[in-house]
Amino acid sequence: MSDYPAARLHLERAFDYLYGQDEISKNAREALDLLIEAVATAEHKQRDDRKVLRHPRFRGSQDLRS
Repeated sequence: MSDYPAARLHLERAFDYLYGQDEISKNAREALDLLIEAVATAEHKQRDDRKVLRHPRFRGSQDLRS
C-alpha cells in the first residue's frame, strides 16, 4: 500500500521550492497542485476503506468500564 501522506508532503515541498514567477515555475506549480489533490483524495479514500476489527472478547455492546 502506498504511503500517501509522505508522497503528499514531498509534493508540497516541491511546490514550495518553485516560488519563481517564470512560466515554467507557474506551470509546474499548477501540475503539482493537481497531483497534490489526487494524492490527498487517495489518502482519504484509503482511510475510509480501512476496516475496524473487533476483538473477540468484546463482542456486542459491553460496557468497558466494568
